[in-house]
Order: sequence, then structure tokens, then C-alpha cells
Amino acid sequence: MMRKIIVTEFITLDGVIEAPGGKETAHPHGGWQVGYGSPETGQYKIDELASVDSLLLGKTTFDVFAEYWPGQTGAFADPINRIPKYVVSRSLQKTDWNNSHILRDVAKDVAALKNSGGGDILVYGSATLVKALLQQGLVDELRLMVHPLSVGGGLRLFDDNRELKKFRLKHSHAFDNGVLILEYQPVS
Repeated sequence: MMRKIIVTEFITLDGVIEAPGGKETAHPHGGWQVGYGSPETGQYKIDELASVDSLLLGKTTFDVFAEYWPGQTGAFADPINRIPKYVVSRSLQKTDWNNSHILRDVAKDVAALKNSGGGDILVYGSATLVKALLQQGLVDELRLMVHPLSVGGGLRLFDDNRELKKFRLKHSHAFDNGVLILEYQPVS
């Protein structure tokens, strides 16, 4: 059985995924996600991570994670530090983060990873990588944590290229803080 690649994103009503935590980019509204934390959304993210056995990240997200997570412990940090992590990068030569591996080519290397043995693979953020994965037809599930705000511009998951992509709703859940979980599967 082929492993699934699951993309998970924090996203605004106007489709922006950039700088949800605040320091990742120079977005003027960086940190927009922070005010919407709750025990329920936190548990969703812990359960989501527990359902996979590896991470796939773009270089920018990997660099941010590799700087922060190795010094953390807890229900979320421990699995992130333990499980295999794959970073897609042509420029990265080595990594010191525990159980990390470098992949060079999205089409070839990620497809081979997907066809290898093991459980599902989770992609956090990594907009450039996700766009390439979508273009190559390698995404099996798209999980959007929609936050009830707009930030007026920034990095979006889908480019304005007028390409039609269809998805089937697998699951949805609304939290009391206004955050909406939408889980989609691409339709061929």
C-alpha cells in the first residue's frame, strides 16, 4: 500500500498561509494564528502528528523547525524530534537535526518516498514545496485550519494561474474559537 502525503496548513479567509507564527516572514500581520490557540485545536494538531510516521518539509520551513524544535520537549515536540524528517532542497548539504534526510528532486525523490514502506507523511507549511507536490499530483489529502480573519495579502497556497483543481470534502469541524478544519482529498 502506498503512503499518503498529507498537507496541513494554517490559512486565513483570504487564502494567506504566510507568517502564521509571526517571525517567519516580514508580513505586516505576522502572528495572526497565535490568538486562536485552544486546547481543542492543539489536540487536533497533536492527533494529526500522531497519525503519521514522518514529516516532509521545504527548506525554509525545515530551517525554522530545525532551529526551534530540537530544544523543545512535550506531546508535540517529542514526536517531531523522533520521527524521520525529509527536507526537499537542492542547496542544503547536511543537517544535524535528529533523523533528518535531504531529498533533491520533488518528482523523483518524493514519489520514491511515497512508494516506500511506512506510514503516512505529513507536510507542514512549506508553500513552495506544496505547490510543486500539487503540480506533480503527489498530494493525497489537504487539511486546512481556516482562521476567521483576513490579512489583505501574502503568500497563498494556490497561485493565480487559472488551473482548475477539484477536491472532495472528507471531514469538517468547527471549533468554538471560530477556527474551521476542512479536510479535502483531490479528485482526479
